Amino acid sequence: MGLAGRAMGTLGVSRGAPLLFLCRIVLLFLSIWELDAQTAVETKPLYIWQTGPWGRCMGSECGPGGSQSRAVWCAHSEGWTTLHTNCDQTERPDNQQSCFRVCDWHKDLYDWQLGAWNQCVPVSMRSAGVQRPAVCTRGDEGIQTREVGCVQKANGEPAEDAICEYFEPKPRLEQACLIPCPRDCVVSEFSPWTACSKTCGMGLQNRIRFVLAPPLFGGSACPNLTEFQTCQPGFCVGAESLYSLRVGPWGPCSVPLPRQARQAEEVPAESDKPTTESDTQSREGDKQSREGDTQTRERDKKSREGDKPSKGGDKQTTEGLKQSGEGDKQSKGDKQTREGDKQHKEGGKRKEGKKLSKEGDKQSRANRKLAKANRKPDRPSRQADRPKRQKKAKNKEKREKMREKARERLREKGKVKDPETRELIKKKRNRNRQNRPGGKFWELQVGYQTREVTCVHKSGSVEALSLCSQEMPVTFQACVMTKDCDVTEWSDWSSCSKECYDPNGPKGERIRTRKVSQFPIGGGADCPELEEKEPCSPQGDGVLPCIVYSWKTTEWTECRVDVLLSQQDRRRGNQTGLCGGGIQTREVYCVQTSADTPAPNLASLRSREALRPMDSDLCLGIPPNTTQLCHISCPVECEVSSWSAWGPCTYENCQDQVSKKGFKLRKRKIVNEPTGGTGNCPHLVEAIPCEDPSCYDWLVVKLEECIPDNEKECGPGTQNPQVQCVNSDGEYVERQLCRDAILPMPAICEVPCPKDCALSPWTPWSLCSHTCSGKNTEGKQTRARSILAYNAGEGGIQCPNISALQEVRSCNDHPCTVYHWQTGSWGQCIEDSSIPATNTSAGRTRGDDASCSVGMQTRKVICVRVNVGQVPPKKCPESLRPDTVRPCLLPCKRDCIVTPYSDWSQCPSTCRAGSGNTKKKQNRKRIVIQSPANGGQDCPEVLTQERECEAPSVCQGYRWKTHKWRRCQLVPWSVRQDSPGAQEICGPGLQIRAVSCRKQDGGQADIEACLKFASSMPPLTQPCQLPCQEDCQLSSWSKFSPCSADCVGVRTRKRMLVGKSKKRDQCKNHQMYPVSETQYCPCNKYNAQPVGNWSDCVLPEGGRECGQGYRYQAMVCYDQDNRIVETSRCNSHGYIEEACIIPCPSDCKLSEWSNWSRCSKSCGSGVKVRSKWLREKPYNGGRPCPKLDHVNQAQVYEVVPCLSDCGQYVWVAEPWSVWKVSNVDLKDNCGEGVQTRKVRCMLNTIDGPSEQVEDYLCDPEEMPLGARNSRLPCPEDCVLSDWGVWSGCPLPCSENSTRERNAYPLRQPGEQKECPPTKETESCKLNSNCFHYSYNITDWSTCQLSERAVCGIGIKTRMLDCVRSDSKSVDLKFCKELGLERKWQMNASCVVECPVNCQLSDWSTWSECTHTCGLAGKLWRRRTVIQAPQGDGRPCPSQMEQWKPCLVKPCYSWRYSAWSECKSEGARCGEGLRFRNVSCFVSDGSGQQDSSLVDDELCGDLEPSVDGDPQIILQEACTVPCPGECYLTDWTVWSPCQLSCVSGDDLGFGSVQVRSRAVVAQDPENLLQCPEQELEARPCTDGQCFEYKWRTGPWRGSSRLVWCQRSDGLNITGGCPATARPMADWSCDPPCTKPRSLCTEAGVCGCEEGYTEVMTSDGLLDQCTVIPVLEIPTAGDNKADVKTIRAFNPTQPEASSPGRAGRTWFLQPFGPDGKLKTWVYGVAAGAFVLLVFIISMTYLACKKPKRPQRRQMNNRLKPLTLAYDGDADM
Repeated sequence: MGLAGRAMGTLGVSRGAPLLFLCRIVLLFLSIWELDAQTAVETKPLYIWQTGPWGRCMGSECGPGGSQSRAVWCAHSEGWTTLHTNCDQTERPDNQQSCFRVCDWHKDLYDWQLGAWNQCVPVSMRSAGVQRPAVCTRGDEGIQTREVGCVQKANGEPAEDAICEYFEPKPRLEQACLIPCPRDCVVSEFSPWTACSKTCGMGLQNRIRFVLAPPLFGGSACPNLTEFQTCQPGFCVGAESLYSLRVGPWGPCSVPLPRQARQAEEVPAESDKPTTESDTQSREGDKQSREGDTQTRERDKKSREGDKPSKGGDKQTTEGLKQSGEGDKQSKGDKQTREGDKQHKEGGKRKEGKKLSKEGDKQSRANRKLAKANRKPDRPSRQADRPKRQKKAKNKEKREKMREKARERLREKGKVKDPETRELIKKKRNRNRQNRPGGKFWELQVGYQTREVTCVHKSGSVEALSLCSQEMPVTFQACVMTKDCDVTEWSDWSSCSKECYDPNGPKGERIRTRKVSQFPIGGGADCPELEEKEPCSPQGDGVLPCIVYSWKTTEWTECRVDVLLSQQDRRRGNQTGLCGGGIQTREVYCVQTSADTPAPNLASLRSREALRPMDSDLCLGIPPNTTQLCHISCPVECEVSSWSAWGPCTYENCQDQVSKKGFKLRKRKIVNEPTGGTGNCPHLVEAIPCEDPSCYDWLVVKLEECIPDNEKECGPGTQNPQVQCVNSDGEYVERQLCRDAILPMPAICEVPCPKDCALSPWTPWSLCSHTCSGKNTEGKQTRARSILAYNAGEGGIQCPNISALQEVRSCNDHPCTVYHWQTGSWGQCIEDSSIPATNTSAGRTRGDDASCSVGMQTRKVICVRVNVGQVPPKKCPESLRPDTVRPCLLPCKRDCIVTPYSDWSQCPSTCRAGSGNTKKKQNRKRIVIQSPANGGQDCPEVLTQERECEAPSVCQGYRWKTHKWRRCQLVPWSVRQDSPGAQEICGPGLQIRAVSCRKQDGGQADIEACLKFASSMPPLTQPCQLPCQEDCQLSSWSKFSPCSADCVGVRTRKRMLVGKSKKRDQCKNHQMYPVSETQYCPCNKYNAQPVGNWSDCVLPEGGRECGQGYRYQAMVCYDQDNRIVETSRCNSHGYIEEACIIPCPSDCKLSEWSNWSRCSKSCGSGVKVRSKWLREKPYNGGRPCPKLDHVNQAQVYEVVPCLSDCGQYVWVAEPWSVWKVSNVDLKDNCGEGVQTRKVRCMLNTIDGPSEQVEDYLCDPEEMPLGARNSRLPCPEDCVLSDWGVWSGCPLPCSENSTRERNAYPLRQPGEQKECPPTKETESCKLNSNCFHYSYNITDWSTCQLSERAVCGIGIKTRMLDCVRSDSKSVDLKFCKELGLERKWQMNASCVVECPVNCQLSDWSTWSECTHTCGLAGKLWRRRTVIQAPQGDGRPCPSQMEQWKPCLVKPCYSWRYSAWSECKSEGARCGEGLRFRNVSCFVSDGSGQQDSSLVDDELCGDLEPSVDGDPQIILQEACTVPCPGECYLTDWTVWSPCQLSCVSGDDLGFGSVQVRSRAVVAQDPENLLQCPEQELEARPCTDGQCFEYKWRTGPWRGSSRLVWCQRSDGLNITGGCPATARPMADWSCDPPCTKPRSLCTEAGVCGCEEGYTEVMTSDGLLDQCTVIPVLEIPTAGDNKADVKTIRAFNPTQPEASSPGRAGRTWFLQPFGPDGKLKTWVYGVAAGAFVLLVFIISMTYLACKKPKRPQRRQMNNRLKPLTLAYDGDADM
């Protein structure tokens, strides 16, 4: 308000005091109002209503019937809540409102509607603080917005956003965008100046440039594309021509008016005043529309009145409506013609009469000549003398009569023909008529067109024609009336191409067509599509379902393991018995499976059809696998236990004890059942004949205590044996069975008395030393006892000799003749003749496991003596003889089953180019789907058949047939009658011809077929020239004669004079009109050279994967002009080939497995290892190595757990030796002494310890003592036995429990003496004498396969170990005795992945060439992976496709020549024509070599088209500018497509290309009338990125050239940033006025060469002084050689001063700015360093040397310290 007030006050001062007073009153009121407003603000209410957010929409129904609520409360203005009554109740907001309740089904009714993004607005405009960068590089960051709203899908009505938000978040309303930098218009450099527009006087020169890139994104507009400068070649002699004739464009084509209409228009025209020619032309142009309207009616009228005599030839008969039987009417036409001629001679003043007579004459001749043609347009005839014409007319009448007679004869013959023949002839005639001009398709009509001629002043104004002195040009010409294409209505839809019902398969097609009723003539509108297609499916109840094709497979072949063996596997040599994982294959083929149920009588036929292989392309979907992994079960070898001990001599059969022959037997058991039953196991029983057999015997279990005789306390006694009845196997049986056996007698024993010698009990008998007895071997057993106490000297029984302490007895005294039954393998299962045969293969197709009958197997059983051979059977126990016969199941026979033959393959079509005359073959095959087995019927030998194809049918194609050109037709007489020379019937005209459609074999075809399949239609019209009387007429040139020899011969071509020209003398001038031409034969020289790269190495056919192949390189043939020609010209077959090698893959080679190492533990579970070593790494894609050891990468390990039997090695102790008493009491021989014994480690076998082994194999903790100290009892002392074993500690171990051991007295003590205690106890201590035991399970071994397997199912094992609580492995019996739970599975099946090599399909056939011609063509063939590699199999090769070059063929193409200059015929300027030719060019197709012109004949086989456009345009309208006229040039070609990018990065704004038209002026006076230059831009694809950079030239004085260059090297204007433009001129301020001074690039004054600057204190140049010259002599020259440090132009040589040879160095310490130069500091520093060095050297040289001190002797006593470097030798 203050500003307003001050403004008003200022105004008031200027107007006077009253106004000032009024303003002050207003200000007062305003201040009072402002005060009131402040008071109102201060009295703002203290309590206000506040609301919460609206809650969820609730309601029972979906839609607008819901309601939602919110919280409303009263709050103080400071924010705290108060009572509702404090707020104004009238202003209370609603706490409830109706709403739209959204349900899930609303999602289909509502959706977000997204508006278009608005224009991108710069961020700097939206945010005040953001500044725009001074220089734009990539663009300006911006934001663009859009409108988003929720709408109903059905009608687009807006709805609440909450409805759509329920299902989907609201899309974003704004996004970042980029506003690109402005791009200025970029133009090229100017062209050179044109020649002067005038040859004399003042003219103009132009130079133009074109636009390369349009202005974009607000960039600056394009500059002028044209520059002008005046020129004056010289002064004109005489007056300058100011006027020029200008012709306008040709008007539309019209037909002349009928005579009455012309006469009606001529009468007033004659009475009028004479008019100028231009007026006449314009009037004729006005008539054209009226003439066109009456044309159709006139033609109809003529056709009706054709048989009436016409008066004066004014009726024109139209050709084509007259049939062959209208000769009389035509003769009347001749009379009319003659009458017309008379009228023409007599009434020569009537122009119409003249014209019509000529027309009539022409038509009558045409009617006679072309009676078969339909409606041929008018054609003018020549004018001749009347007598000649009358003679011709008579001759024609005679000929016509003869023709009439011939027609009569034909009609007579025609009556004899049957109606069918007549109908065929009629149809053929109709077809022929339709294909001719004037038929129903063509409607060709020749008319005329006119153009306007005006006289133009050089200023551009139109003047009277009389002012132009040039000869008037032709203003009319013949033309064809334009007709648009017209087509019939659509035909009905054809039936569906698919005749069966298949809902899942592809649909069929149905077609409808329409025919052409009128072809486009004279540039009329083209025909629309003549065929329409749409997909269809057959409908209706009677539609059968389609035949369905599906994949079918043969049965799998046998499983083969050999294909998995590596190259170095030794099993390749012997493949019998291979087992484990393998591969099996099968064939996949396609068969038809009909969906309908076959009739019963067709069932067998259908089933055979279902098996017939079909073309694989008919089966959809992925075919089944053709390979799979399989498994051959490996035979389980029979495993047997060790032999048991020999049993007692027993009867062969205890039930039959008649024979006295007995046998001792030993047995073993089958541990592992073999595959195929126990028949494959070795013998399990061996027998030895023996005497006195018994089946049962008494076994002494133990001897009871020795009881002295006569109830004494000591002395001799007896021991009663405890016996048990056992059978021959050692099993306890009932005692009564031993009733025949001798019961063992009580044994004699002795209880020593106190003074007797005390002996230990006998040890048990040792094991028999031999299992049998022979000449050199005898079985022995020993037992021993030792002296425990010596006898007293007085009467006690003495101790026996040492020899009596050991006893020996014979054992196993039977001879070593061991016998056993040996069995052969079971023979083949053969039919048992006793069982009726039912083994037939009928009805069984697959019977792998089916058995049809029971057969019989036999084997050989013989008795064998060990180490001798076969012996008679009675030597072996007959009761143990194995079976020789067993029943078996005979498998069913399986016959071979093959499919029926497939259909014959298709014969190749002869339409393919280059198929040649080689006879093609077709084949068919059948597939074995079940192989024969078990004696079934064999497969047929022939599975494929081949035959030659029948003679191929000709491919159906279509071609256009052109008919002869008709006579040349001129412009109608009524149009050209006033033109000069109109009396003579000659000049330019038009001629037409018929075109018809033919099949390749020449037969008739519909026009539509050629439109669809043939090339473009030949032209129907062409301009022609009727020669005038004085013209010389020549035929066309013949072809050149063939060359007899290249380079030396000649060839000629000829033409001849035709018509009356033969008689004209001027035409016989062979210099003016040559009739022959001679040329030297072309000198063709050809050279061949290779082109392109070598192909892949191609192996010959035969399925080899590696080895020698061939690679190919294409050859190209050039002629002497370096034009590519057919390779056959160079006597080359098109390739050079070279042998090549595809190296064979070599698999990884490993050594054989080493032997298993010994088990790492001698007791319990350990591991054993074997390994393979790497011998050779794989190469060339061989099978890779398995995972090698991490340490040396050269070993493969296999580790398996092993279990060593803890009882395998045992300590065996011999009896204690005799006591050696240390304190010998000679009297008593008792006291302290030592006993020793030998302890050896023995290998334990089933027969007991057999051989001694190294001690380390036995457990050292278990080793018995080898010596003991003890006290030898004295006489009468108590003698105890050795201590027994300790009793077991109760588990769990506890120190509270004890264990004990016992001894018993062997000799009672004497009087007053007692026995020591016979029991010893000790407490149980854990891991000392009491142990806990538990099972321990090892890890699984690696998967173990059979030795004959490569992979597949194997077994992995683990071991169970019994571990003591001190972690020591012990025998499993300790855990077994405790009854611990064994819940683990020891064996499990596992799988070793099979090394499946990659399998590839065969190579496909070679493809078609990728290019039809040129150098780059390639043939490809491919293969696919049938079986991917698995495991360590050989990987697939990388080369899955191969190529080789095609035969090089020249690329021929039609090319346009450049347009000729525009010429306006007969006038100086205006509308004209320009022409171009089409020629045949050849290229190599690479695009890098320019095409070369060749003979057009070489392009004869090509479709006539240029750059793919079949419409060849050889002329076009153009405009010739009139003198002085200002005009636009033609459009330039479109510029290269250019991207919007920065530093090579596309900004995403698309590509653009541009073209332009520049202004050209010819007269300085008309520059103001020039049109504006034009520019057109369009988007494009595949744009290039161009960069623009400033370039500079060298300085020339104080200036240099600066220009902008595009990255492709083009110099341009625009594009480079103006701010970065380099300086083009430089100057110094103040100017350099001192002598020898000049302005430097830095913009400061400097001195010329040879002068140095002397500067003032303020840094300005004071003067230039000469630099003193330093002369440095050079080797070989006593004169100075001096150089200059500083030069402005180093490229110019220095001028040497006279009399001084050499160069000069000017040492200039100061720079142009007056400061010292850098090198001065460097030289000073170098001099300083040199000075310091010289002083130092001088000091050292002059210094006095010190006397050497004597070395102290104690130096060598210093300690020697060695630094240890980690070497082990230190």
